[in-house]
Amino acid sequence: MRLTTKGRYAVTAMLDLAMNADTGPISLADISKRQEISLSYLEQLFARLRRARLVDSVRGPGGGYLLAQAAEGITVAQVIQAVNESVDTTRCGGLSDCQQGDTCLTHHLWCELSAHIHDFLQEVTLAQLAGRGEIQAIASRQRGRWDDGILASTS
Repeated sequence: MRLTTKGRYAVTAMLDLAMNADTGPISLADISKRQEISLSYLEQLFARLRRARLVDSVRGPGGGYLLAQAAEGITVAQVIQAVNESVDTTRCGGLSDCQQGDTCLTHHLWCELSAHIHDFLQEVTLAQLAGRGEIQAIASRQRGRWDDGILASTS
C-alpha cells in the first residue's frame, strides 16, 4: 500500500484540529507540538487542505485553522485525496503495465483491494474517529503532556 507519511500526517493533523476545535482556531504550531510533526511540513499540508476547502484559516492574533465544515462531513478519504495521496495497492499505480507493459496475474486483486480500502476510508469521518474512546484517551494524554511542557517552561 502506498499511503505515505503525507497522507498519515494529514489525517492526524485534521483529527487533532477536529478534537480541539471547541477552543477556536488552532495554530499549526500547537498541532506540531502535540503530534510531533514538523511545522513546515504542516504548512505545506494545510495549504493543500485549504485549497480542497477542508479547512479555513483565521489571520491575526489568536488565528489559526478551523474545519471548513462539520467533522461529520469530512471523511478520511477526502483528507488523503486533498494532499494528493492515494491508497493504491498495485505495483503499477493502476496503469495495468505491471509486468513489462502488460497486466500481471494479481493486478485485478490489488485493484479490488484498493477499491475496498478507498470505500472504507470514505465511510470513516473525523467525527467518528474523534468519538472513539481510545482516540480520546490518546488526545487527553497529548494535551496533558503539552500543557505540562508549557507549565514547565513558564515557571
